[in-house]
Amino acid sequence: MRQALAHFSLQALLRRWNAPRAAPKLPVRDSLVQSGRPVRISGFDQGLVWLVIALLAFGLVMVYSASVALPDNPKFARYAPTHFLIRHAMFIGIAIVAALVTLQVPIDLWEKWAPWLFVASLVLLALVLIPQIGKGVNGARRWIPLGFMSFQPSELAKLAICMYAASYMVRKMDVKENFVQAVWPMAVALAIIGLLLLAEPDMGAFMVIATIALGILFLGGVNGRMFLLVSGVLLAAFVLMIVLSPWRAERIFAYLDPWNPAYAQGRAYQLTHSLIAFGRGELFGQGLGSSVEKLHYLPEAHTDFLLAVIGEELGFVGVALVIVAFFWITRRIFVIGRQAIALDRVFAGLMCQGIGIWMGGQAFINMGVNLGVLPTKGLTLPLLSYGGSALLMNLVALAIVVRVDSENRQLMRGGRP
Repeated sequence: MRQALAHFSLQALLRRWNAPRAAPKLPVRDSLVQSGRPVRISGFDQGLVWLVIALLAFGLVMVYSASVALPDNPKFARYAPTHFLIRHAMFIGIAIVAALVTLQVPIDLWEKWAPWLFVASLVLLALVLIPQIGKGVNGARRWIPLGFMSFQPSELAKLAICMYAASYMVRKMDVKENFVQAVWPMAVALAIIGLLLLAEPDMGAFMVIATIALGILFLGGVNGRMFLLVSGVLLAAFVLMIVLSPWRAERIFAYLDPWNPAYAQGRAYQLTHSLIAFGRGELFGQGLGSSVEKLHYLPEAHTDFLLAVIGEELGFVGVALVIVAFFWITRRIFVIGRQAIALDRVFAGLMCQGIGIWMGGQAFINMGVNLGVLPTKGLTLPLLSYGGSALLMNLVALAIVVRVDSENRQLMRGGRP
């Protein structure tokens, strides 16, 4: 009896050993189960990419709508009605090619290049101030002519500060509680950028760059009291610049009382006509192409005040959709950054969150200016407004975010980035 049981057990063991093995189950992080069928996770955030493409297409339509009547103005008499449409489409094409190239660069290389990219941006910000190199428009010297387009170094500086501040926090991780060692070098870097940008002048870009740097310092874990101290110093510096600059002070007064006859035809001219455009748009707008304010009443409607044209032609619904789109993009960028930090990729995570602050913060400032919530700053609406440098750097930055997301997913599948 004992021998029969042993023989039966041995046979059962051999059958189990020789039986065909089922494929190992994928971890939950690698697959989702829907109706019993595993679904592979895509290699990147397709929703983010498609929304960016949709905004680029929408921006192309709105730039054409806002600029089609400009040739009636003597200043633009030699331009064809499709001039800005064709150039904006060319900028989008160049930016997409640059984004595809950027996707091939591993994030580790960006971490190594971060300090050098920051130095390069400082050199370009200095070169733009040289009359023989920089191009001046309306009293501001912010562009370097490249023939087919003009490059604005402050746009590169926004990406550079995202990388440099993230790299800085990784290198200074062990001294975050020491004010001099943790904050002072970054404060010096910001001061240099601030002096160069205010010499152009471009206070709007400096506000965005300072916000990015402060945001990364805060998210990187700098002591809260230090963060408040640095924020207070920057705020005091902005107030001092306004007090010591009569034309900046006048712009603030015009913002506070735009309908005052002393300002309505001067400093507040753009703001008053922007508000009129939103008022005409009401809930559903006057219809695509039916804006009246773009007919030489609202200056530069295809750049800084594109949202006002959207509000007049597509109404509250169109503006609300744009706001929701930017909120969703910013949120997704922050989620990707948080995933990178959870995977112990601190540089990639902080850099992504810095780009999120850039996109969300600049969109918020532009919308606030158009709606009369903030003083005029001269900042474009990311992905939508006309402008080659802004589109180029926006898509390069978003391509880096997509690369971080792809590497995150690769790591979660157990591979290497």
